[in-house]
Amino acid sequence: MKSESGVKNSEKKALPVWAIILAFGVLLAFLGLLALGLRNANEGPIAVGQTVTPFELVTFDGEIYNTGDYSDKVILINFWASWCQPCESEAAELEEAWRHYEPSGDVIFLGVDYVDTEPEARAYLEEYEITFPNGPDLRTSISQMFRILGVPETYVINANGELAYVKKGPFYDTAEIISAVDDVLQGSQKE
Repeated sequence: MKSESGVKNSEKKALPVWAIILAFGVLLAFLGLLALGLRNANEGPIAVGQTVTPFELVTFDGEIYNTGDYSDKVILINFWASWCQPCESEAAELEEAWRHYEPSGDVIFLGVDYVDTEPEARAYLEEYEITFPNGPDLRTSISQMFRILGVPETYVINANGELAYVKKGPFYDTAEIISAVDDVLQGSQKE
């Protein structure tokens, strides 16, 4: 004969059907997000010739630069960080190249500060007397779009909005920067 407590122990409570369906739905959504992330990671960096989706960069001074507004210009985008030693080695050269192109208005330079703190980034810009627009990559949305692998990295977009040049690592001198930008400018004028 079973005791009253024995009967209670042998009875199992079943989960409601809605709870099981909800749990599987959450699991499937998680797996879908994981698969999407893996697919994006396996795509590798953006390739020369691909159209670059316009994006906004809010500078440290609060100005908004939307790359879609500069469709008739060549845009140089430099990813950097104040903690990056190789970034320091090219900072003066980038500024010198910017000053070379600034009067013509044919080229826009944008600095994208990657995973940094604002006080250190501002100190870096002041130390190297950087005058071209720079802003933080909030939530790393811009660097994710370009799928950068590290800093410094520089991308040059032609007047048609296509990626025309990529430099992984620092530029060695101003002439290298000007040569890369001039090649893109000449290619943009032919089209």
